[in-house]
Amino acid sequence: MTPFPSVSTAPVTGVGARAARSLTAEFARHNAATTALVIGADHASAVVAAALEALLPGDTLILVAGERSSAGLLRDHITGLGSWIADRVRIVESLADAEPADVVILGEPLTGTAEETRAVLDGLSKYLTDGAVVSVATPATPGRTDGAAAELFRQSALFGVGSDLVLRNQPPLRIHKLRFTPADTAKAATLAPAYRPSSVPVTRGMHLDSNGVAAAGIALGLAALARRARPSSKLWLLPALAAAPVAAFFRDPERDVPTDPAAVVAASDGKVLSVERLTDERLGEGEFLRIAVFLSVLDVHVNRVPVAGRVTDYFVIDGGYANAMTAAAEHNVAAYTVLDTDHGTVAVAQRTGLIARRIVQRTPVGTLVARGERMGLIRFGSRTDVYLPADKAEATVAVGDKVRGATSVIARWI
Repeated sequence: MTPFPSVSTAPVTGVGARAARSLTAEFARHNAATTALVIGADHASAVVAAALEALLPGDTLILVAGERSSAGLLRDHITGLGSWIADRVRIVESLADAEPADVVILGEPLTGTAEETRAVLDGLSKYLTDGAVVSVATPATPGRTDGAAAELFRQSALFGVGSDLVLRNQPPLRIHKLRFTPADTAKAATLAPAYRPSSVPVTRGMHLDSNGVAAAGIALGLAALARRARPSSKLWLLPALAAAPVAAFFRDPERDVPTDPAAVVAASDGKVLSVERLTDERLGEGEFLRIAVFLSVLDVHVNRVPVAGRVTDYFVIDGGYANAMTAAAEHNVAAYTVLDTDHGTVAVAQRTGLIARRIVQRTPVGTLVARGERMGLIRFGSRTDVYLPADKAEATVAVGDKVRGATSVIARWI
């Protein structure tokens, strides 16, 4: 059925709803008209259901049946969903009949060697538009050496988009989103923030970052070990009681991003430390408007993208770990994420502090990011700086103002 060598999927059974949502996330986040191609579609699969849920009026969804389905079964399934969906979905007899798409989704996980995976990816090249994203799953079984995963990681370094680990699937899967040709920066403005399964839902409006789940798990594990080692002691209560506040440090609330296209949103929660004009040769020529925000240990530590754009560079500056509230913090360890935008170069610097020693960044070079999208976090506070072209932006906040990531408008394009 496919013009390229297939890769065995026998050891893997099932792509659950959470993994399916991650697989189809790149299709779901496009607000402009988009074409998606699902290869290996099963009429009863969660992947097809997630792709159908993502359909917008201008979209086109092309389905190629997998081994557990057929073109006839897919047509019957789509027809039964009504004309609104049937008008936007096209079922083809074979992949050779499909047209190039903006998003290509493999409905079944890949397993096998790097060479087999390379053959599959090379075979897909004719079905990709410029800047298209290929979304595939590979097993994430602990201890397994997966040639497919290794090859996909190497490929993903070319032009984005990264990968997500979905542990709440049986078996656990890693979802890779790969781009083999550069993306058009202008498309970023048409995107919604990407769905990231790195956050675990706690309530409808509150999630917990996976780092928090791990930290709380370590605390509870220490409590269990302490109680087992010294049953008569109450010392085990210390790590047990610490688990909840430690997890709270990594809370990840849902946020409503302003719709004003001229708005630049805060990259983090916290208090504005400074608003100033300066030059920084590491970011290019000309002046930048820098807005620095301090995060206390009580603030949300998940960082957000202040403007839509394409990640063009990421680098880390070595330094110390001074109190982020002091002038000495200018020389702290900092991770810079540089964006190409319609208004010029924009950068976000995640700075460490006295307590914060670990920076997490989740937007690889080449990735298109939407305004307000999650980009990473700084563990236990510190500071984020947003750099904007000084001649194209005007600050809307002052020193001492409290801001909320993705929601508060810190500047406007002029």
